[in-house]
Amino acid sequence: MTAAPALSPVADIVGCGVFSAAGTGLEAITGLAPARPAPRDEPGWPPLAVAPVPGFDPAAVLGNRGLSRLSRTDQLAMAACVTALDAAGAGPDAERTGIALGMSVGSAATVLEFLRDTFERDRPYLVNPAQFPGTMMNSAAGKTAIRTGLTGVNATVSGGPVSGLHALRYACAALRDGHARRMLAGAVEELAAEPAWAWHRGGGLAEGTPLAEGGAVFALDLPGGSGDRLLGRILACETGFTGDGPIAVAARLAETVHSALDRAGVAAGEVGLLVPGAGGRRGWAAVEERALRAVFPERAARRLGVGAVLGETHGASAALQLATALANWAPGGEVAVLTSVGSDGSVGCLVVASPEYARGKL
Repeated sequence: MTAAPALSPVADIVGCGVFSAAGTGLEAITGLAPARPAPRDEPGWPPLAVAPVPGFDPAAVLGNRGLSRLSRTDQLAMAACVTALDAAGAGPDAERTGIALGMSVGSAATVLEFLRDTFERDRPYLVNPAQFPGTMMNSAAGKTAIRTGLTGVNATVSGGPVSGLHALRYACAALRDGHARRMLAGAVEELAAEPAWAWHRGGGLAEGTPLAEGGAVFALDLPGGSGDRLLGRILACETGFTGDGPIAVAARLAETVHSALDRAGVAAGEVGLLVPGAGGRRGWAAVEERALRAVFPERAARRLGVGAVLGETHGASAALQLATALANWAPGGEVAVLTSVGSDGSVGCLVVASPEYARGKL
């Protein structure tokens, strides 16, 4: 086998904020302790097992000011960003710190409530104007920037389950091209009755997988100078798309993984951890597995399946996969490959190294 070229690092992860169905922080997902889903016994909810973030108290992180005007998505994103920023410690000034968030549609509950008002009010224009900002997909990223005083790059990316990888890829590009010196990147997804009905009626969840919420945001710096704050090093992030059906999606994902490994300078045999993301969605785990077998035929790498533990978090799933990898590194160092598949044919792959591996190779 030809030796892999030298690693070409993209970004260091120097802090993170994680809120999941397992709890708060990386400690909650160390060892993958299962969440405790239960049907939402409230009017308007389908008979579906759901897993909210337990004990989530945004006021404890953000203070009480203005919380009533924030959607659940805004609160999760803002709390994750503030936590990641605090964990990263002193960094560049506000003008050189940016935000890139991934999500499905923003706050679905806020959007649909606003839309419902246009039909149910005496006049379509008699809606609550205070709700309108929350209907925008970039509400969370914008409000977080205002609250934290960050005036750097600010972006929101919608890409279904691959949203988190799109946001990380965007953030790495912003760092590489000199548009920022630190980026907060990740993804969030709220739990609400409206999308829960869509999942229930559509039968999209795999058996035993609860519908969940959560989010993870990572503070990213260019490699070098991270010291003891280094949680992991992103070596490559690749995305792709095909509209030709599940078999073609599997082939496209395999190509994307090969491309990411080549860009990272890592041979398939060096990968010690696989973190697939499609296990929570009916039918798509088989598509993802087909791609992984094509790239890793020997199946020597250990695997972490997050769907049955953290639930199906849709737009936040890739970010929570990365958080899971960071919380469960094997002793001695390793490289992890995270994969993501969307029902629209979008695919993605992230290659990330543990701190020990990164320090030993670079």
